[in-house]
Amino acid sequence: MNFLCIYSEILQKTHTFINSKHILQHIYWIEGTESIAIKITFSVSRAVEIFKTRVFIQGEQDKMLFEELNINKELVQGLKEMGLTEPTDIQVKAIPLIKQGKDVISISKTGSGKTAAFGVPILENIVHGHGVQYLVIAPVRELAVQIAKEFKKFGKHIRFSVAAVYGGASINPQIEAIERADIVVGTPGRLLDHLENHKLDLSGIKCVVLDEADKMVEMGFIQDIRRILNKTPKNRQMLLFGATLSNEIEILKREYMHTPVTAQTQSHVGEEYLEQYYYDVKHQEKFSLLVHLLKKEQKGLSIIFCSTRSTVEAITKNLKDNGIRAEMIHGKLSQNRRLKVIEDFHKGTPNVLVASAVAARGLDIKDVTHIFNYDLSEDPQEYVHRVGRTARAGKSGKAITLLSERDHEVFREILHRYPVNVKELPLVEFERISFNSGREGRRFGSSNRFGRHGSRDSRGRGESSSRPRSYGGRSSDRPSSYGEQGSSSDRPSSGFHGRPRASEHKPRTYGRSSSSRGRSFGHSSSHGRSGSRRRY
Repeated sequence: MNFLCIYSEILQKTHTFINSKHILQHIYWIEGTESIAIKITFSVSRAVEIFKTRVFIQGEQDKMLFEELNINKELVQGLKEMGLTEPTDIQVKAIPLIKQGKDVISISKTGSGKTAAFGVPILENIVHGHGVQYLVIAPVRELAVQIAKEFKKFGKHIRFSVAAVYGGASINPQIEAIERADIVVGTPGRLLDHLENHKLDLSGIKCVVLDEADKMVEMGFIQDIRRILNKTPKNRQMLLFGATLSNEIEILKREYMHTPVTAQTQSHVGEEYLEQYYYDVKHQEKFSLLVHLLKKEQKGLSIIFCSTRSTVEAITKNLKDNGIRAEMIHGKLSQNRRLKVIEDFHKGTPNVLVASAVAARGLDIKDVTHIFNYDLSEDPQEYVHRVGRTARAGKSGKAITLLSERDHEVFREILHRYPVNVKELPLVEFERISFNSGREGRRFGSSNRFGRHGSRDSRGRGESSSRPRSYGGRSSDRPSSYGEQGSSSDRPSSGFHGRPRASEHKPRTYGRSSSSRGRSFGHSSSHGRSGSRRRY
């Protein structure tokens, strides 16, 4: 249906005269279970909202309510009691499509409200007591537990039963829960256990949801997913949610989905509410800077991400030694312990959580104001999932990366692959704190104070100057760390060497914005002398 037809339909349904004074940029037309969205530009006098025709003036969206998605009253009430009255972008786009029975692929950033996007249509169609009708597959147990809890919250006025099944927990209570369940939420391994033991019957499945499908593929679950899907009816509905699409996801789509439609939101690393910064710091100074920032920035909940379990354990212990309320979560903790830590963190006791990569995808915690990347994962995509733990559901947040020499290469790859906008902050004065690595009692550091860019005290006896940087002028002003062509000596080191020279420590901004006097990395071209930098 082209624009003229839609415009004609609107006029016929609203009988409204439209003249030319304002710019109309978006129309969302929702009637019954139909959803038509089109981006256009033309002139109108005012926003029109008649017969559920939605009009957006100059890119500003009128407030929409869940009732306008034709959701039943019990679900609307449950959502209201959770403080949710206005659907998110992905909910507006996905819910009508799912209600129509379509197979849907949803690509959305973290914190976009995807659980309700698939959960609301599922709960609307539940027929209690008719066996397992809906299956949700999640990559990690924390996410499976979180999804089940969310279902219970916004479905509290609907009669249904949900069972969460995952490894690391007793299997008998899960079997009993499955026998009563209308919905099963589980991890691939434990779902296969129940299938192989004939404790889970998927013959009556109406819909399968793959939540964070890209993460399950990364974790090597694709064959397990195939085995599970092969046990479901061929005519069942399938919903696929994730942050990115990969070749493996495309294969799953072709094999198991029926003419899928796509519901996609904005970029994966949103800039509207998320501020992203980094500090260029020597590796052995990271912990001291982290403590300084935690004490300075701490206003809500903070998550510190580390790449290894040993680092998680060492950071947690040293934070506690320095009077910071911190707990840790990683894959080797018992299931009960992990759930207890997450529950306490929800309550704000502790207010700092140190986590390994295994926890990056399973955590959905409100009021996380700060993310600290103590180090970077070798997988650039992990950065997206880490920083996505804050700035969720329309709330603001900060993501701060502590960048040392060993992190430069993967950081450059992150900037090349994703449209992030991250700024360098100059080092402030902070106290060097002793750090116990846990290896035979080795301790690093002393009580010296460091000034801007590592200078000790205010006398400036450090390695580098705090003089601000600007780019786009003489070639000597340009840094060699990111994107320049040159000899191997220009590339970042992975050892414990000093930071780049003072001339290399002017603040940098990476991302999509650019100016004639600065460099930007991402989707915009670089400025300055042609040929001196690679384009990212």
